[in-house]
Amino acid sequence: MNIAVTGINFIRQAEVAARLRQILPAEAVLHAEEDTRSYECDGLSAYRQLPMVVALPSNEEEVRQVLAACHELKAPVVARGAGTGLSGGALPMGDGVLLSLAKMRRILALDPVARTARVQPGVTNLAISDAAAPCGLFYAPDPSSQIACSIGGNVAENSGGVHCLKYGLTLHNVLRVRAVTIEGEVVEFGSEALDSPGLDLLALMIGSEGMLAVATEITVRLLPRPEAARVILASFDDVEKAGNAVAEVIAAGVVPSGLEMMDRPAARAVEEFVHAGYDLEAAALLLCEADGTPEEVEEGIAGMAEVLRRAGATAIRVSGSEAERQRFWAGRKAAFPAVGRISPDYYCMDGTIPRKKLGEILKFIAEMEKKYGLRCPNVFHAGDGNLHPLILFDANDPAQLERTERFAGEVLEKCIEVGGTITGEHGVGVEKINQMCVQFARAEIERFQGVKRAFDPGGLLNPGKNIPTLHRCAEFGRMRARGGQLPHSELPRF
Repeated sequence: MNIAVTGINFIRQAEVAARLRQILPAEAVLHAEEDTRSYECDGLSAYRQLPMVVALPSNEEEVRQVLAACHELKAPVVARGAGTGLSGGALPMGDGVLLSLAKMRRILALDPVARTARVQPGVTNLAISDAAAPCGLFYAPDPSSQIACSIGGNVAENSGGVHCLKYGLTLHNVLRVRAVTIEGEVVEFGSEALDSPGLDLLALMIGSEGMLAVATEITVRLLPRPEAARVILASFDDVEKAGNAVAEVIAAGVVPSGLEMMDRPAARAVEEFVHAGYDLEAAALLLCEADGTPEEVEEGIAGMAEVLRRAGATAIRVSGSEAERQRFWAGRKAAFPAVGRISPDYYCMDGTIPRKKLGEILKFIAEMEKKYGLRCPNVFHAGDGNLHPLILFDANDPAQLERTERFAGEVLEKCIEVGGTITGEHGVGVEKINQMCVQFARAEIERFQGVKRAFDPGGLLNPGKNIPTLHRCAEFGRMRARGGQLPHSELPRF
């Protein structure tokens, strides 16, 4: 379903394209529809908008000049990495420039002694670990899309992955970000040293969804590869038992390197696709991994297995080889494409809840499936309470998309109700902008807007995303009170 946010003014388009061609080669400035169509959405394909102009810089200086020119022309800018994001964070503006950083994919330096890598934003997540592997090192965050997603996008969304419980999110693994403001000023956040002068704004930049500055260079922390790793595949006959088992593993003082959960519909979709050897009769599966020295791994596996048995696991399998471990994880990491094989479209959600509420949330989602007449397989980064319900629908049916939005909105608001938050790693983008109005009070949103203005007074960087206007929140509140839904297509400018 194509939802146009704004139309394209062709006179304005010609003006902006001509200005950018003074900076970039002609082939790096796109404006014909057949050239810009592939940039009309990110991984949240339900919402689409042709960009007015696409710019493809090759280096930081070109990024700087493009941003300065857009500032001068008062043209909005949406930065884009690999386009794998799932919240509409890279949805273009019909009257703006889509700034693609896909050409900036060089690993600039890799220091095995300092255990750091300095990379451009277009480098894929997996490419960093591949480059560090000969040194016995790796980059810990591993989103399911790591083969395709770029490190610049990871910084924008504060991405995680199946091993984030032990190793943390992007925030915990990035030391420094070099970026360019909308005025064309190069700034640095963080430092490769243990400390940096001035205010510590690195955490502010990571997860800011391209609203404050455009990252052009990232220094990441590398870690030694564990000597050994094994994973438990545990079956449960009840999803609530599986959810409670997650909390019990953590409560026992065990810190798995990965702790993931899938319900039966997700596991069956995955098994048909990957043939990972999953138990298809189980109501839910848990993947619990231990890594470290061989002794640490054996101790961790034994401890987790005991907790899982006490929590009601009906079957426990432990990987007997590295190939089997990889196969178990391959199933979990293929959950999204596997579900794509059984439905015309799916809406991948992202929220975070206290671990002890996993069972309650799963029961709630089952109720929503009946209420809206839509199927919803579930996968979870269960160790940190980050859930990814996958609502199945057909985008060719506008009524199904509307029901899907309502379904998603109710789940996100349930996350807030049980003490969680509306996102864990996908960001807010356009998808969750209404629920920002539920999670945060007016005063908090005003403070968010103040931070945005401090970096981007004109509101030109990724406008209409992440932070709702107070007017939008008021309108959403009125419609919500009447049981209605404010369409995502009505996106106001900042």
